[in-house]
Amino acid sequence: MGIRLPSILLNAKQVLKMQAMSARNQSDVPKGHIAVYVGEIQRKRFVIPISYLKHPSFVDLLNRSEEEFGFCHPMGGLTIPCREDTFINLTARMHTS
Repeated sequence: MGIRLPSILLNAKQVLKMQAMSARNQSDVPKGHIAVYVGEIQRKRFVIPISYLKHPSFVDLLNRSEEEFGFCHPMGGLTIPCREDTFINLTARMHTS
């Protein structure tokens, strides 16, 4: 019979683990940018300007991400559940506007 930890401690441990993973990945993210993981099955990492987060089309993607993952993202960072080519087209349009 093992010791059972309260769920709050388990959640804190998960958060710390995700923060550690995120800190390792942040070393190559320039100031004013954020790393996101994109894909429906296999995820690819993209580094985008933070300003994209306010764009209405990107907000739609964030809402989809919240519906699918809540606040627990499997990659340790923001995960966007859409096709890679769709994401590239969207960010290209945001870049030119």
